Amino acid sequence: MSKEYFAHETAVIDEGCKISEGVKIWHFSHIMSNCEIGENCNIGQNVVISPEVILGKNVKIQNNVSIYTGVICEDDVFLGPSMVFTNVTNPRSAVNRRGEYSKTIVRKGASIGANATIVCGHDIGEFAFIGAGAVVTKTVPAYALVVGNPARHLGWMSEYGHKLKFDMEGYAFCPESNEKYELKGGVVSKL
Repeated sequence: MSKEYFAHETAVIDEGCKISEGVKIWHFSHIMSNCEIGENCNIGQNVVISPEVILGKNVKIQNNVSIYTGVICEDDVFLGPSMVFTNVTNPRSAVNRRGEYSKTIVRKGASIGANATIVCGHDIGEFAFIGAGAVVTKTVPAYALVVGNPARHLGWMSEYGHKLKFDMEGYAFCPESNEKYELKGGVVSKL
């Protein structure tokens, strides 16, 4: 029986992983025990996925990314080069906090830019866009654009990755898809 996924000969895959059809795992990546990787994920070079991480379908992970225990990425998430998640809020070398991992959920369609850091315990909303180098220290709402250190809210993004410009009535259109969005009470939804 042949594998339904591709793993480069230098990749290391520990026991107990569930790797779905169409997955590609590239050079020098390490998939640690009991991970679940959904269909058609692409895991770039030198990626570390710690034990029990869950990836949905079509997650794209660029080179040099670290995904630590406690992280869940839903479908269609993009993780830019060298971005990193944390999983302990107060790490100390001499103190074992393995039972204190905080959870972080990256919701469907979210994009996290190159060199961004996501401090654990702060979820990323659907289709949110985290700018390159941002340091996320609080939960990011759906469709939000955040940048900087610490990350601050700069605007709203469409599902196609375009900045939305809302009119006086609170409506905006994506320039690529022409889909309509509404901003009401500080929450964006696609109509």
